[in-house]
Amino acid sequence: MRKDISLNNGVVPLHHQVYLVLRQQIEEEQFAADTPIPSEHELSHLFNVSRITIRRAMDRLKQEGWVSRSRGRGTFARRPAAPQAISANLRGIFENLVAMGLRTRVRLEEFGYVPAPPAVAEKLKLAPGATVQRAVRVRFHENVPFSHLTTYLPEDVGRQYEERELSETPLLMLMERAGVKISAADQSVSAKLADTMVAPLLGVETGSPLLWVKRTVFDQNDRPIEYLNALYRPDVYEYHMTMSRVEGENAALWSPDSPRS
Repeated sequence: MRKDISLNNGVVPLHHQVYLVLRQQIEEEQFAADTPIPSEHELSHLFNVSRITIRRAMDRLKQEGWVSRSRGRGTFARRPAAPQAISANLRGIFENLVAMGLRTRVRLEEFGYVPAPPAVAEKLKLAPGATVQRAVRVRFHENVPFSHLTTYLPEDVGRQYEERELSETPLLMLMERAGVKISAADQSVSAKLADTMVAPLLGVETGSPLLWVKRTVFDQNDRPIEYLNALYRPDVYEYHMTMSRVEGENAALWSPDSPRS
């Protein structure tokens, strides 16, 4: 039996926390396909929660195809059919972003010109309260929503295209058509929980873990021309990087490989 699992009695309901832990364990193949997973009674002791909480988590796992129940035999882990995950390589990032934009579908949720929030103004090197274009989009892969994108552009850059074009053409292509030459980006990747606004748009429960990407894009004059705040479903989207061991001055280091043609 595995050691007890501690849950956080915070914003995320306990049954959802149990669901997330069990789903991850199934994804990681911690349960053999031909061996029943622990019973509700055993799981309630393992997670230190009521059997009702365990039952709610198990009912959702069964509904989504993560487990199957066999009378007299028990409950077994399984992997539901799912669309192949969208993969983005951290090298050749601009080419990959455009390619992903062309092979997926986007729905524009919000579009307008607003005063820049302080953090956005700082990222775009604008005066506090300067007007920026703000757009919120949800991107789909095989009709499954996988990313929630909030972009901010300086007003003069945003005015180079119309609202309807943002629903049809990748943003990077729109900017390049307008004569903006993109040269670099500063990006960070971390994690965040889905809030009550993002969760329904991505088809997940409030509190579900999401991949959180923040990116500032620069033109050839080192001017920041886009700030992106993006949230991705980790079950449909992943980042990929190939690395090699190389010898440095004082030690062997891991270094990203050049993109393969």
